[in-house]
Amino acid sequence: MAKEKKSFFERLTGTVRMEEEAETKPVKKAAVSGGSDLGTWMEEETDQEGELTVDVYQTPEMIIIKSMIAGVRPEDLDISITRDMITIRGKREEERIARDDDYFTRELYWGSFSRTISLPEEIDVEEAEAIEKHGLLILKLPKLDKKRLSKLKVKTA
Repeated sequence: MAKEKKSFFERLTGTVRMEEEAETKPVKKAAVSGGSDLGTWMEEETDQEGELTVDVYQTPEMIIIKSMIAGVRPEDLDISITRDMITIRGKREEERIARDDDYFTRELYWGSFSRTISLPEEIDVEEAEAIEKHGLLILKLPKLDKKRLSKLKVKTA
């Protein structure tokens, strides 16, 4: 059976989906008295990309997407949008201050992440807006007004 990609939250917290619980290996406990064995739950593959967690909701005029991106520089974010889909990619760089053996707990997620969201309605790509405020990414995506009526004038050639 193919192993399903873990979500950003699962990688962040070390949680396991209920259906996978029976298949997981036993977790080794970290010894607080100076032991360096931090357990198998922290020994993730480093080439795996995390999945960004998001809130997506709508107002009458727009679709709003919010996501926590604390620790990510704006230039390390790549947001691609079409009228019906958005992809957020980025990378959270770890600043190495301590050696691996000196950690008691390592729960923060470092590395690449992405998330592709199919939008429930078409949006106006030109009017979309991305704001970062205190580590929270807010995307404001104005809905296309399909009921808007425009008059087209006929020109003579």
